[in-house]
Amino acid sequence: MNTITALRTTGRTKKQVNLFLDGKYAFSLEKNNITKQGLKVGMELSSSRLDELKNSLRYARCLNAAYRYLSYRPRSESELRDRLQRRGFPTEHIDKVVEKLKEQGLLNDEAFARFWAENRASFRPRSRQMTRRELQKKGVAKDVISQAINEIDETESAYNAAIARARRLQNLEYQEFRQRLAEFLRRRGFTYDTINQTIRRVWQEMKNEL
Repeated sequence: MNTITALRTTGRTKKQVNLFLDGKYAFSLEKNNITKQGLKVGMELSSSRLDELKNSLRYARCLNAAYRYLSYRPRSESELRDRLQRRGFPTEHIDKVVEKLKEQGLLNDEAFARFWAENRASFRPRSRQMTRRELQKKGVAKDVISQAINEIDETESAYNAAIARARRLQNLEYQEFRQRLAEFLRRRGFTYDTINQTIRRVWQEMKNEL
């Protein structure tokens, strides 16, 4: 049996607690886990109870790491799994965390794919094909991607991508304007026909404003 001889808060926020067994530092855990696990000085822990406690703490750290990663922006399941694996968490904990996050509605590839497509359309418009490739790299299933990118209006995406860039090129002669804008739209994955249609539309609008 091992006896808890000290529980000492640490860090600026005092949210971490160092646990000492038989006078020696054993491991640290979050303060709320002290109450959750019912730990207190003088408590004796069997080897099996200690192993159970350590396993529970490793799972809690895995879950907290997932929450932090998701706090910046939505993620695909594949992205989250890769991140947690790189952090060294065991597969059994990652599987449990993924299941819990799905139950909480915080991990959903369908919602993530819609978010990604809508975010791109609003802030960095690009073609359906390029959006598809981006989502594939994030491990999203093909059928989920297809459903998400069906909402993309290729013509309007090309126009929205072109209009801001075109303002920087408006003092150029048409041929150079066309070449530079076409190169920009090609990098965004748009087809030859869509590019030509978009350039004509943008150029005409700019000339009408003069």
